[in-house]
Amino acid sequence: MTDKTSPTQDQRPTRDRPDDDPYLWLEDVDGAAALAWVEAQNDDTLARFADAAFARDRETARALMDRPDRIAMVRRRGDSFYNFWKDAEHPRGLWRRTRESEYRTGTPDWDILLDLDALAAAEGEDWVWAGADLLPKTRDRALLKLSRGGGDATVLREFDMTTRAFIGDGFVLPEAKGGATWLDRDTLLLSSALGEGMATRAGYPRTVRVWTRGSDPEAATILFETAPDNMGVWAGVERPVGEERIVIAERTGFFDGFLHLANRDGVATRLDIPSDAEIHLHHDGLAVQPRTAWSVDGRTHAPDTVLAMSLSDFLAGDRDFAVLWEPSERRALQDVFWSGKRLIIGALDNLSPRFGLCERDSTGWTHRPLPGLPAIGTVSVWPLDADADEADGELSALVQDPVTPPTLLAIPPALSTPTVLRTTPATFDAAGLNVTRHEAISADGTRIPYVQTGPAGVTGEAPVHMTAYGGFKVSILPTYQAVMGKLWLERGGTSVVANIRGGGEFGTPWHEAGRREGKASAHDDFAAVAADLVARRITTPHRIAAEGGSNGGLLIANMLTRYPERFGALFCTIPLIDMRRYTKLLAGASWIAEYGDPDDPADWAFLQDISAYHRAEAGRPYPPTLIATSRRDDRVHPGHARKMAAKLHAMGYGTAFYEPAAGGHGYGNDSTQAATFMALGIGFLRQSIGWNPQPV
Repeated sequence: MTDKTSPTQDQRPTRDRPDDDPYLWLEDVDGAAALAWVEAQNDDTLARFADAAFARDRETARALMDRPDRIAMVRRRGDSFYNFWKDAEHPRGLWRRTRESEYRTGTPDWDILLDLDALAAAEGEDWVWAGADLLPKTRDRALLKLSRGGGDATVLREFDMTTRAFIGDGFVLPEAKGGATWLDRDTLLLSSALGEGMATRAGYPRTVRVWTRGSDPEAATILFETAPDNMGVWAGVERPVGEERIVIAERTGFFDGFLHLANRDGVATRLDIPSDAEIHLHHDGLAVQPRTAWSVDGRTHAPDTVLAMSLSDFLAGDRDFAVLWEPSERRALQDVFWSGKRLIIGALDNLSPRFGLCERDSTGWTHRPLPGLPAIGTVSVWPLDADADEADGELSALVQDPVTPPTLLAIPPALSTPTVLRTTPATFDAAGLNVTRHEAISADGTRIPYVQTGPAGVTGEAPVHMTAYGGFKVSILPTYQAVMGKLWLERGGTSVVANIRGGGEFGTPWHEAGRREGKASAHDDFAAVAADLVARRITTPHRIAAEGGSNGGLLIANMLTRYPERFGALFCTIPLIDMRRYTKLLAGASWIAEYGDPDDPADWAFLQDISAYHRAEAGRPYPPTLIATSRRDDRVHPGHARKMAAKLHAMGYGTAFYEPAAGGHGYGNDSTQAATFMALGIGFLRQSIGWNPQPV
């Protein structure tokens, strides 16, 4: 079934007339006319798809997200483990802590620090938790970040950890993007867009200021500032023994920037390292990961090579870096971080996880693998200690795969066998499900891997859920999805995760191949996977349901306009779609390095080919589509989704649209909101591909 009715003649905007946009009024997020349009669309969509099956699915999804036996993820501060927890009784959440010993024995007695539901009710605010920064050493004060509705902009308030109350005359920062961190009990390091001229073009902070207690934050002394057209600037504090070092990260673009070392009197130095390199700094440890080939000290290092030396030697002029890790065609760097004096390197070897530890002694650097981690599935590793200055080398790890629930491990500083801290019980019946890996051939001959999870055997009519991301060097690996498993896999469906270009699954070259001019090739990759599923007789085009969000929403919008014949239904969420105006909407200007600049004619020449808003035209056999966004998304403007839906409606397509009032850049702030969003999307996809399985 196609979603096509009688077209109209007005197909604006078009690639020939990209600025003739009749739907600009929908960019007024809270405008009366725009909100009236949104509410009418919501009513229509819910009337069409919020049936009894949707209600059951929503309750199932909500119950899964609120399960009391799921893992309470923790970070250590001092001798306590801290956690933020949501459940059915506390949908906004509880900030809490427990003694480390109690958590490790499995019977923690949680000490409630803040009940966010009670706070929101008392203050009449739609508060969403955005994190906490504890005063070092004493940990008796905290800076809490609270978001209204889930947006990136936050309010900062000082909290007394002893009385469990906000300090009335303490540090308070009005809503803005960015934040602050402690210099000392009476001084904060402020990286905030608050104030006239304090935001960059992208809406992020453009200054670092030193803010003293009792003073006006907008009058705080400026320590550093970046140009208004740059992406932004952020700052942190390191405390090597007997020292205080301010580290300022200046981002001139999404993939470029500089690291400055400073003190309270000003900037001391800018590290002489290429702007496109990633720098990992901890006390006297310096690790560098170049994005492009870097020639230094007579040697040329390939992109993603991990180089290390002492910071003191580097500042003294030494450039004799030790080479700790090197990439190959399918051996890709994923993560680099310090844990105490050790450097942890995470990589994918042909998509299999590999983690190693590097440390330096009197003879040089040594490397050894982290013990007890699986070589298949998806593995994440991070320092247990939230405060890097207090890290003792203990690591946390989370291991999982599409049919195996997550297990939380503790890797002790001695690197002995990991200890299992928590295991999530299964949330769906995985009996009979196979996880297999395949490769499709894209339009230009590139091999595109994808992971398929579903029943064994070939029917040729499998209901397939496809997803991918393909941008910003983000790797999308197959994980255990409780809701998708219960509502799709357990009922006989198949899921597919595609590793298209633009991601980081095969390192910087893979990202580069799907960036700017290559973005269209990344979209070709996804279409090639859909075609390969048909060629392998897994399914047919009308049984393929595809979903993607944010940059993945741009992907799905392009499947609609470029490859409509390969899909049976599309769920396009919190999407980027209008590539002509994206740099003028919220944080869009910060993504020019990923997509290109539409104001540059040379860039618009290729951007117009992936601007689904301009490519959409009447009379095409577009599959049924649901476009969903969030009103409080202050990262990707909801106008993208609104305008695309409005244009499709004007051309006669029955495209569905959904926009809840809260949620930020995601599917919801609590389990009810997220469950509604997910159940609506899954139900829409199942109905649109003609699949009506009964609940198990």
